[in-house]
Amino acid sequence: MQRWRVPLGFVCAAIFFLLSRPRPLTLAIGGAIALPGLALRAWATGHLRKNDALAITGPYAYTRNPLYLGSFVMGVGFTVASGRFVLGILFAALFLGIYVPVMRVESATLAKLFGESYQRYLKAVPLFLPRLSPYREGTQDIASFDASLYKRYREYQAAMGLFIAWALLALKAFVLSKF
Repeated sequence: MQRWRVPLGFVCAAIFFLLSRPRPLTLAIGGAIALPGLALRAWATGHLRKNDALAITGPYAYTRNPLYLGSFVMGVGFTVASGRFVLGILFAALFLGIYVPVMRVESATLAKLFGESYQRYLKAVPLFLPRLSPYREGTQDIASFDASLYKRYREYQAAMGLFIAWALLALKAFVLSKF
């Protein structure tokens, strides 16, 4: 499933576009929902040092999967922008079917890499929905946000994808709906 999540995302985006009925109001509301998801992804990326250090600062102090939470929020925004409730059901089913197994696999990998420190983190920080107060155990010696990681992990692709998706929905709402 891990390898299929990005290609499936493109297929789902095409299906969403074809079935969507965006209107100016749904585009505005959906955009207002999606932008915080994009910001969460950017914030999370600046705290992620893949396989080198356990990410427990920034948004990782609140949820073990802020990147996926950000993607979920973006997906909700995109679904609202589509103007079709039925696409929300499709989105939820696909998200659960793809990302829950991926989160489990990644959790097992982190347990192998980081052992007891990951086990303490796992017990204290929720898998997906954030906790209200930050996890602080062992964070005093950890590097803070690093903006260079945004480029290194190509997180700008999420911003480009969101912009392209919104442009296509706006095209459909303002131009193609006239035909």
